[in-house]
Amino acid sequence: MNRLGIDRLSTFGMPPVEFVELAADLGCGHVGIALAPMAGYNPHNYPDWSLRDDAALRRAMVSALDDRGVGIGMVEGFALVPDHDIRACAADLDLVRELGATRIACVSLDKDLQRTIDGFAVLAEMAGERGLLVSAEMGSLGPYGLVDAALEMAAGIGMGNFSLMLDAMHYFRMGNSLEQLAAFDPALIGYVQLCDVPWKRRFETYMEEAMYERMVPGQGELPLREFVALLPADVVVSLEIPIRSLAEQGIGPRERLAPCVAAARDLLGA
Repeated sequence: MNRLGIDRLSTFGMPPVEFVELAADLGCGHVGIALAPMAGYNPHNYPDWSLRDDAALRRAMVSALDDRGVGIGMVEGFALVPDHDIRACAADLDLVRELGATRIACVSLDKDLQRTIDGFAVLAEMAGERGLLVSAEMGSLGPYGLVDAALEMAAGIGMGNFSLMLDAMHYFRMGNSLEQLAAFDPALIGYVQLCDVPWKRRFETYMEEAMYERMVPGQGELPLREFVALLPADVVVSLEIPIRSLAEQGIGPRERLAPCVAAARDLLGA
């Protein structure tokens, strides 16, 4: 299994078909996408695009995936927001299936753990009706950045299509340990995002670093070799490594990501 992927944050808005071609050219088997690009940062002046609104683009992406032997590791962009009904995402879930994806990634912007459990349970039920898996990203946004809360959340939801998404930066920076990871039920690890960072924050805000400036595996201080050794052998490990400093020097995504792919292959023993 080619378990290595690239997630969209690494490419700063690259259009979907080009993204698939890039992943294939770099020898990666998966892409992590969203239905539209993130607004606000586009250093390569990519044209605007929307998989939500452009049926022809959806067909072109499916064709590119088939032609290049690349799969969609996950589709992100599903969020629990206070006073917003998660059922409103039903049409997007249908588009995820149309694209041939099998997993969505979700986050909670609601700091209340019980409301998060209730909302993710609704999302998992809706996804299950469409044959989709759901992975909730442990991170700094919701109430489940720490392992104990994440496990409580997963137990409270109690659905077979629900799991956790582990991002190396978030996992360790939040204070979680290798020992806790070793005790995980492997079935709870649905998707993994790989990057490196120093232990100490380099930017004014945590999210600026997370969104714009991470490091090639091995260039930071995280215990990544031990981290990947504890992961299930069949889980997708995808690179979420935005490097704004290089993009602003005119260095393109292929040149930025090739060293990341090589380092990840070394960690995974491939």
